[in-house]
Amino acid sequence: MAEEGDVLTNLDNQQGANGADNQPAAAIITQYIKDLSVENPNAPDVYQWQGQPKIDVQFNIGAEPVGQEVHEVTLKINITASGEKGNFYLVELAYCGLVGMRNIPEDQGHAFLYAEAPRLLFPFARRVVADAVRDAGFPPLVVDPIDFNGLYVQQLNARRQQQAEGAAPAPGGDA
Repeated sequence: MAEEGDVLTNLDNQQGANGADNQPAAAIITQYIKDLSVENPNAPDVYQWQGQPKIDVQFNIGAEPVGQEVHEVTLKINITASGEKGNFYLVELAYCGLVGMRNIPEDQGHAFLYAEAPRLLFPFARRVVADAVRDAGFPPLVVDPIDFNGLYVQQLNARRQQQAEGAAPAPGGDA
C-alpha cells in the first residue's frame, strides 16, 4: 500500500469489483426465546421441603438455515431440580439467535454456528433461566459458564477419531 501525503492510494482490500461485498462477515441479527416451559409440579408443598435440590443441567445446540445467508442457532437448556420427595422445578428453554453469515468458508461457518454463536447467546439464556427459577418461587439459578469453543473442539476430535477407526461418523447438526 502506497501513501501520498497521508492519502491511501491502494484500496484493494475494501470491496470487490463494482462495489461487490466479498469480505467475510458474521453476526447475530436478533435473539429471542422460542420456547420456555417452567414447571413447579409439587407446589405448594415443595416450599416446606428441607434440604437443597440436586440440580441437573443439560444443553444442546442446533443450527438450521432459514435463508441463503441466515441460520437459526438454538441453544436448548433443560434443568431439573429434584429432591427425595420429588421435583422442585423443571425448566426447559429454547433460546435462539438469527445468525447472518456471508463469504465465510464452510468449516469456519460451522465453528461459528456451533461454538461462537452459542457463546454469544449464553449470557442472555442464563438470565432467562435465572429469572424463570426466581419467578417459580426459588432462589435464582445462575448456570455456570460453558466453554462452547472447548466442547466444539472436543466433539470435532471425537468425530475424527471415530472416522479414523472406521466407525460411522456421528450424526451432524448437533454439537
